[in-house]
Amino acid sequence: MAGNGPGATGDEQAAALVAALTGRGETVAAAESLTAGLVCATLARVPGASAALRGGLVVYATELKAVLAGVDPQLLAEHGAVHPEVAVQLAAGAREKCGATWGLGLTGVAGPSPQDGVAPGTVHVGLAGPGTRTVRTLTLSGDRDLIRTSSVRAAFALLGEHLA
Repeated sequence: MAGNGPGATGDEQAAALVAALTGRGETVAAAESLTAGLVCATLARVPGASAALRGGLVVYATELKAVLAGVDPQLLAEHGAVHPEVAVQLAAGAREKCGATWGLGLTGVAGPSPQDGVAPGTVHVGLAGPGTRTVRTLTLSGDRDLIRTSSVRAAFALLGEHLA
């Protein structure tokens, strides 16, 4: 998909995703922890985004991952909020709760301190869609803002790969 290369900005990726989703008659929703709505905000900057963006859940607090996005509370109790399966369940929850074709789920540690023994820069990006449940684990570096924006770009890239 054009605009999804390593040098692409989040805005370029967002525009490409909105165009691809709209062209396919599909939609996306997100359940976001460390990005706290940045995925949806970035998509919403694109003119015409309402045709593709259904909505999102900001689930910064651990218990909201279960209450709002349907993440298994036992998974959260056993492994904490920063875990690959949590990202996949966030994606599935966003997809279901928002009635979207695709769901993105993001969880991780933006830093500067570890969370539950997980190092800053550890991020899990989940994707749920037609016949798809996958996760990508990232080890990012930089300050909080860079980790968060890099997480958004990674989520867009993951979805873009499945739309190509």
